[in-house]
Amino acid sequence: MIAKAERVLADALRLPPRARTTIAGNLILSLDRSADSDVEAAWATEIDRRLDNFETSKRAAVSWDEVKRKIRKARRAQARP
Repeated sequence: MIAKAERVLADALRLPPRARTTIAGNLILSLDRSADSDVEAAWATEIDRRLDNFETSKRAAVSWDEVKRKIRKARRAQARP
C-alpha cells in the first residue's frame, strides 16, 4: 500500500496548483465528516481567493525553507534585549 500511495502522491505533485488544492481539500474532508459545511464553504472560497492571488501575482513564491528561516531570524531579533 505504501508504494501505491507514493505513486499517487508523485502523480498528484505533477498536477497544476488548483488541481492539487482540490485533491488536498478532498483528502482532508475525507478524514473528518463532522465539519461544518458553512465553515468548509468559507475555507474553499478563501483558498480559491488566495490561489487566484498567487497565480496572478508578479511576486515569486517563497519556499517553506525560506519562510522558516525568516521566522527564526525574526524570533532571534525579538529575543535580543
